[in-house]
Amino acid sequence: MIDFDFKTVLRQYTKHKIWFLAFILTFVCSAYLYTRYTTSTYLSQTKIKILDEKTGATGATAFKELNLFSGAENNVEDEIEVLGSRSNFLELVKSLGINKRIYHLGDIKKSELYDNPPFNINTLESDSIIFSKNSKFFITIKSKTQFEFRENNSDLNTEYTFGKTIVSELGNIIFTPSENITNFIGEKFEINFEKLSKTAQDYRNKISIVKADKFSNVLTILIQDPVKKKSIDVLNTLVSIYNKNAVLDKKEIANKTSSFINERINLIYSNLSQVDSSAQNFKTSRGLTDISSQANINLNIGAANQQELANLQNQLNIASSMKDYVDDQKGFELLPSNIGLSDPSITNITSKYNQLVQERNRLLKSSNEKNPIIVNMDDELKGLKSSLSSSLNTMNNNLALTANNLSGQQSRINSKIYSAPSNERALRDITRKQETTETLYLYLLQKREEAQISVASASPKSKIIDYAFNTSDLPVYPKKSIIYIGAILFGFLIPFGSIYFMNMIDNKIHNKDGLEKLTKDFPVLAELPRIAKKQNKILSLNDRSVLGESFRILRTNLDYLISSKKNVDNNNIIFVTSSISGEGKTFVSSNLAMVFASTGKKVLLVGADIRNPKIYSFFTDKNIDVMGNNKKKLDIGLVDYLNNESLNIKDITNSLLVYSNYIDVIYSGKILPNPAELMLSKRFDELFAEVSHNYDYVIVDTAPLMLVTDTLLISKYASQTIYVTRADNTETKVIDFPINLHKEGKINGLSFVVNDVKNQDLGYGKKYGYGYGVVEKKWWQIFT
Repeated sequence: MIDFDFKTVLRQYTKHKIWFLAFILTFVCSAYLYTRYTTSTYLSQTKIKILDEKTGATGATAFKELNLFSGAENNVEDEIEVLGSRSNFLELVKSLGINKRIYHLGDIKKSELYDNPPFNINTLESDSIIFSKNSKFFITIKSKTQFEFRENNSDLNTEYTFGKTIVSELGNIIFTPSENITNFIGEKFEINFEKLSKTAQDYRNKISIVKADKFSNVLTILIQDPVKKKSIDVLNTLVSIYNKNAVLDKKEIANKTSSFINERINLIYSNLSQVDSSAQNFKTSRGLTDISSQANINLNIGAANQQELANLQNQLNIASSMKDYVDDQKGFELLPSNIGLSDPSITNITSKYNQLVQERNRLLKSSNEKNPIIVNMDDELKGLKSSLSSSLNTMNNNLALTANNLSGQQSRINSKIYSAPSNERALRDITRKQETTETLYLYLLQKREEAQISVASASPKSKIIDYAFNTSDLPVYPKKSIIYIGAILFGFLIPFGSIYFMNMIDNKIHNKDGLEKLTKDFPVLAELPRIAKKQNKILSLNDRSVLGESFRILRTNLDYLISSKKNVDNNNIIFVTSSISGEGKTFVSSNLAMVFASTGKKVLLVGADIRNPKIYSFFTDKNIDVMGNNKKKLDIGLVDYLNNESLNIKDITNSLLVYSNYIDVIYSGKILPNPAELMLSKRFDELFAEVSHNYDYVIVDTAPLMLVTDTLLISKYASQTIYVTRADNTETKVIDFPINLHKEGKINGLSFVVNDVKNQDLGYGKKYGYGYGVVEKKWWQIFT
């Protein structure tokens, strides 16, 4: 089971808290600027109910028995399409004039002025020109009477007086001041004229029409716009246009029907007058006052048959007239509706034909007959007209056939009636004609009244449930709370993700805690903090810095290891090595010698890295004195001792006074071409045997283990081997190398030190003990 140290993991992130704070502040500031200078949009809505023409239209219930509103019921999906039709939005833009926008220009963003702008714009060109161009102008108000004018395609500002005609790309325009112009003196404005079709399409895209429920007739109409008042006006005007067009459509059909019926009434009235006159003349000329009822039964049967024949003849006349009207129609005009034909299919075809004609007429207001939509509608209208003509022709044929059958029956009945006196027969003929004509006349009068009632009672297709209103005073975009939460979240996640990713791919050692997880049974004696470039590399006697305390901890832990091996030869010889050059082994060995010397112990520092010696560079400070000689023995050292048997240890030893500490140093000496062979010299036995006896501690700065074999050749002389790693530099996989060497018996007393650790990566020593008693300046005291 893998041990999970939550505090350690958390510390990997908290040590970078400045980055979290910086990113969060950056994103929050960006969110503030975004919400501050982004144009806010607000949500407005209105609710309407689509009325059922057969049952729900206002005023229609009282007349439904008259069948005034025959035809298909309102389909909600179809009404949504009608409500959102292009023709409605074209009329909406024209009505409100919202293809013209006035913007108040600020330093960063601009805001639209919908109500009460500081000036009015009067265009002198026709609407066809105004609605077909895109134009942009810029206005700067100089005073109550003067302003600067510039067109978008010009860099020249021209000063004008309010009320003067200006010639522009849009034609002649006149600017007149409003009452509140004094509040905007010195301000700049942008005026945009947009094509009517584009503005209409933009608002079609902005507006959403949704049903309250799957089977509901209630529609919710929504729009988002930066100007609250304009969005309310747009919704209310759209509903008003929709209802107005619905009323006009109904009145147009009713008026067309009434006109057709009036023509038929005039014709029937003339026939009725002739029949009445014939009856009067017949009775007067014959002196008839009463007629015998000898053939009542035959007459009654004949009358019933004649009545049915008259009804058929009436239907035949109406159908024939309707067919002639349809066939004579050249274009696409409205057809009379509900004229009394008994065939319901003809009524439905007529109703659908009239709806298409009305939609075609509305589209022609903003288009032409070559429009693909108009062409498709023309094809559909032709098909409906052909179908209607065919249905009327079929009805005429069927009525004629039935009338012929009734005529045959009537002939047989008449043969019986004609046996009665001729006067009575002639009078009955006249009376029947009179009654038939009068019945048709009264029927048409009723239909005319119904048509007039339809005009008077024409009602909108919808009922307004809620007039347009703003759903909230807060904008729907941008959502400040969501944006700020997102900014904080991203400000946290970006550094978190970066640190997490870097930790995933991190293969370096950073501090003592990380190294201990790798070394396991091998001790990590200390972690040494990173020092500034200008800081002294050698510790002074009473150095109370974090670095000084770190080396004292290293000394204490090392003493404990040495004391635990009392029966080992050369127990006081300590090798300091590393994997590669630059990890700080010379720095560690030099300062380790200093902290041992500060306790009054006799310490020898040996430079055994004969390929790349660096010890001398650590002892060049002005506070370092050479004891016993006037000059350091730089020309001779370890290499010379190994190569020249006439030299003894005293000849190569330098006694130094370093910051009040006494220390002996043996430098590496000259660099010879055979360093590996020198490391095999038997004189090492004499050297380490003597110095181990003469000194309390012998610190040996050796060559890197992974680069050369020098250190391994003399590793048998060491009782303790300090392996120096460098934070953020030494790779974790390198640690296996010295551990394996120790397991193979090639190095003795392996322990580790972490050098150059960042302050935020220091372990418990940073918080407890390192630099104890040292008063550090706060950040605000740095320059005091």
